[in-house]
Amino acid sequence: MTGIGLKRLFAAAIVACGLASGGFAFAQQAPVPAQQQAPASQAPASQAPASQAPAKPAAPPDGPAVNVSTETKAARAKLDGFKADLDQKEMALQGRVLSDPELQNLRQQIEPIIADIRAVIEEQAPRLEASRQRLSQLGPKPASGQPEESADVARDRADREAAVAELDETQRLGRALLVQAEQLSAQIGDLRRAGFTRALFEQGDGLLSPNLWMSVIHAIPRELRAQRIVLSDNFEQMQRATTLGVLLLLGLAVGVAVALYAGRRSIAPRLVRRDPAITDPSRRSRLMAAVAVLVLGAGPAIAGSWLVWIAFDSVDIVTPRLEAVARSMLGGLAFIACVRALIDAVLAPDHPSWRLIPLRDASATRIMKFSVALATVLIIGKVIESFNKAIAAALPITVITRAVFAVAIALIFADLLRRFAARENEENCLGPYVAQDVDIGGPVRGLGWFVVAVVICGVLGGYTALASFVIDQAVSISLIIAMLILCITLADEFIAGSLRAQSRLATTLQANTGIRRRSLEQIGVLASGVARLALIVIAILLILLPWGIESTDVASSLRALFFGFSVGDVTISLSSVLIAALLFAAGFTVTRIIQRWLDNTFLPATDLDAGLRNSIRTAAGYVGIITAGVIAFTYLGLSLERLTIVAGALSVGIGFGLQSIVNNFISGLILLWERPIRVGDLVVVGDGEGYVRRINVRSTEIQTFDRSTLIVPNSNLISGIVRNRVRNDRVGRVIVSVPVPRATDPDLMADIMRSAALAHREVMSEPNPRVLFKKVTENTIDFDLVCFVDDIDAAGRVSSDLYFEVFRGLRKAGIGVPVPAAPEPEGEPDADPSKKEGDEDETLTLLKDKSPA
Repeated sequence: MTGIGLKRLFAAAIVACGLASGGFAFAQQAPVPAQQQAPASQAPASQAPASQAPAKPAAPPDGPAVNVSTETKAARAKLDGFKADLDQKEMALQGRVLSDPELQNLRQQIEPIIADIRAVIEEQAPRLEASRQRLSQLGPKPASGQPEESADVARDRADREAAVAELDETQRLGRALLVQAEQLSAQIGDLRRAGFTRALFEQGDGLLSPNLWMSVIHAIPRELRAQRIVLSDNFEQMQRATTLGVLLLLGLAVGVAVALYAGRRSIAPRLVRRDPAITDPSRRSRLMAAVAVLVLGAGPAIAGSWLVWIAFDSVDIVTPRLEAVARSMLGGLAFIACVRALIDAVLAPDHPSWRLIPLRDASATRIMKFSVALATVLIIGKVIESFNKAIAAALPITVITRAVFAVAIALIFADLLRRFAARENEENCLGPYVAQDVDIGGPVRGLGWFVVAVVICGVLGGYTALASFVIDQAVSISLIIAMLILCITLADEFIAGSLRAQSRLATTLQANTGIRRRSLEQIGVLASGVARLALIVIAILLILLPWGIESTDVASSLRALFFGFSVGDVTISLSSVLIAALLFAAGFTVTRIIQRWLDNTFLPATDLDAGLRNSIRTAAGYVGIITAGVIAFTYLGLSLERLTIVAGALSVGIGFGLQSIVNNFISGLILLWERPIRVGDLVVVGDGEGYVRRINVRSTEIQTFDRSTLIVPNSNLISGIVRNRVRNDRVGRVIVSVPVPRATDPDLMADIMRSAALAHREVMSEPNPRVLFKKVTENTIDFDLVCFVDDIDAAGRVSSDLYFEVFRGLRKAGIGVPVPAAPEPEGEPDADPSKKEGDEDETLTLLKDKSPA
């Protein structure tokens, strides 16, 4: 627990390269004892203490014994076996102090038990519910003073009560065992984290401590003897196992591995096209080239190490003690190749235009050299540590080995940070400021110096395990973050980018599915976000792995969140919420399909008016949405009684904050049912006038004559004054007002206006057009022509036509023509304009277009 070890670093590199599924496993799992390999479900029920055996439900008086079903007996037997196994593991935890591998193995055995207990509980739950329903069909027991039920009914009731009691007891036992198993799993996790913390912060002698060096000097002779023994044993093993076939197999494996290692540097540039002549390649081209460089740079190295290890393991030429050293060497070579390939893929030191991160050429080259140097020194340290473990080296030797290599890595990292700082200061002294490419920023350098300080102080202060752990974590986190950036970039480009713009995939999907291009882009962005979240979660799990937080911890939390966790008496289940949301979405979709069918297919084939069609369509939508909501709430377990309680709790809020919304909603229902106004009606609401276009849940949309939309709350239409011009029919009245000079003959004027109305084909003959003598003024007399049209939509057009026709009749009759003025005597002043004749033509200035009254 003092470090992540070579296996963790190599695993992180393989995951970072995206080749973990095809990687080779250098570490061999320790054989599990036979007692631990036996599944908990096979534990016999007889192992349970007699006091813990389930009690049989008592037989009803004067009735036969209760027969427990076979399924219930099998479930109880399983639960008894689980309880015996859990009690045994709990006693093991309370006994001696277990090592971390033992704790981890114990936890791996508990996880299947938890899953099996959950399966038993889920299997018995519907049976318990069915038994309760059968019992409820008999009704309550007769109270005292009431006639007793018959013997058959009493016997049936006793049997059903016993079945319910047995199933309920089984459920309670299963839940209790589930809590016990989860508590044991949490306890093991706490013990592992506590042990990890204890080992990490254990203080010993510092690197400069004389006691440490004296202990190393005294241990050197013993270590030399141990090395000679181990090497001699391995030499004898090689002599016994070496044959011509073995040598040929080893030679072939080593030759293939060397060819793969040496050929990857010459193969990758030929297969990956990073043309320096292309100064601005597309983002997708750069990503494809980076992935190819990563695969071709790391894949052959991993394959070569795996082939050599398979060959050595198959011929058994190395002693078991030195197998770990061989694994470390081969895995270390592959790890160095992975680091180099990853840096080359992301930074591309020799191809600036193909670089994924904007960085200076010198900085990219420097990072490549120092990364390879850090990886090399780290692997050498891991190989020496594995050799010390193979010869069972003394603790001072192990401590000083870790300390020396931790300091070496810290100094290399410090030199890298110093070179970046010196480069920046050098550029700042060359004259005026020139904007540079993105480089290692101040916060990153500050974090790097903090890591260097922690490592050096830890080594000098005796916290060698902490220093080694920080080094391992810094390297692994750097690799994970680099791979995370590459994977996120790939996800954004190949998921969201494939559904954006005029890509081939987007065009194909749009042509075959009919989805709009904008919707495809939104789907791509959403899918890219989900992929990004998944990658971040995986990276966090890899980072937290050596801290004692495993994927099982996160999986347990996610499982509890998804399948339900209790807060008091309320059970919150994300899966139930998601399924309820899907049910509501399905019901909503079906409702919209039915509404579209009513609009486009059924209602147009009927003789119903537009208003009634809209009412039918809206009512169908209300019924469908309410039905979908009831189904969703029922799935969540919210019965009508609970909904009533919730509605009562919300009544105060409805009475205050939601009063207006509820009022408008009820008003909308009244409008749809009573239909005082309908879609297509011409209404006047206050100062606004227009046609009703839609009656919604909260408001009604009215389109005015200037093509704007008037939003009127439904409550205003119910409680206010609304003029509906087409409530009973669409007959409309047209009024044409015409003023003429006072000297005009009224009968002649009436004939002209009446003739104009009778001549128009859209003016109704019944009722007859009428001419009204409206008033007499000082200079004019005013007439109104009142007529009717069968459709009020034509009122404006008919009014205009009548004005034109009346004007033509007036000109033809000579009415309203200006009288020529008398010539003025020469030399006399101009006459007073106010004394001119008052019967001049004022018709042109007084004619106005009246809108329908």
